[in-house]
Amino acid sequence: MKELTLLNFSDVYPDEASCVEALRRFREGHGLGCSRCGCTHMYWDKAHKSWICSRCGHETTLRSGTVMQGSNLPVRDWLAAMFLLTATKRAISTKEIQRQLGRKRYQPVWEMVHKLRDVMGKRDARYSLDGDVEIDEGFFSTETPEGQKDCPLKRGRGSQRKTAVLVMAESGFPEVPSGKKRSTPKVVRHIKMEVIDDLKASTETPKVKQATGGKANATTDGSNTYASLEKDGAVASHKAIVMDDKKKVGKVLPWVHIAISNAKRSILDTYHDIKAEFLQLYLNEFCYKFNRRYFGFRLFERLELCACSYKADFKHRIY
Repeated sequence: MKELTLLNFSDVYPDEASCVEALRRFREGHGLGCSRCGCTHMYWDKAHKSWICSRCGHETTLRSGTVMQGSNLPVRDWLAAMFLLTATKRAISTKEIQRQLGRKRYQPVWEMVHKLRDVMGKRDARYSLDGDVEIDEGFFSTETPEGQKDCPLKRGRGSQRKTAVLVMAESGFPEVPSGKKRSTPKVVRHIKMEVIDDLKASTETPKVKQATGGKANATTDGSNTYASLEKDGAVASHKAIVMDDKKKVGKVLPWVHIAISNAKRSILDTYHDIKAEFLQLYLNEFCYKFNRRYFGFRLFERLELCACSYKADFKHRIY
């Protein structure tokens, strides 16, 4: 498949029929199998627009098992939304996607985009962080919860408008020839961000273990939250550094705080204010695009594969 750009998107996907055919070829080229018996020998029934299993006769529709399952939006709208989400490094609002698609109703477009963000998170959850990993928390501004809008607004981390997020970043110094002095700063590979209910060790330790597989070498601040990471098997080794100077944070945990700062700026610039219950979805999108920042135009194809591999847990609701 050639690189998909703004100028050739309409040429590659001119109408709904071409999008349906492209989706069929894409699924057949990426390991399509029967959901009932696991058989990979399936044939296409053109009349019903579905695959029939050669072994058990089970029918698999074009959208079943994908993020598009249960949606009434055209396939072309889904592909266009994927293109808009991946065409730029910056975030794009659902309102803008609705305008670009020419849809009158906001609700179905809002649900579609959130489902795509949901499966982005599912895809990233498959991968573990390894090597040297920085760990810290960030506090993101969100809307005041419904039941607390009349309450006095607290200050600092305990504010009703702050949501805690556990942030982990693979980082390390690049290799330098022997005998030469290292002058380059740390470089980053992949990151993970997870919304957490509190800063207790019982909350964060299992999430760190799940994200690293217990094999990473963690660097954190001197918080008691991380005191038992190595003892509980969440990491292979743990180095806690007391941050007695703000300048020290930028040297010890640089990429965690760069990621937090960039994510906050992206959300503030694009969405202005979001509900805490949807924060994880926005972070899924940020991390997915950050971890694939060198993919360029190939990112569309990777998101298409992601969309065809997972069903979203995001349920229909009134916005």
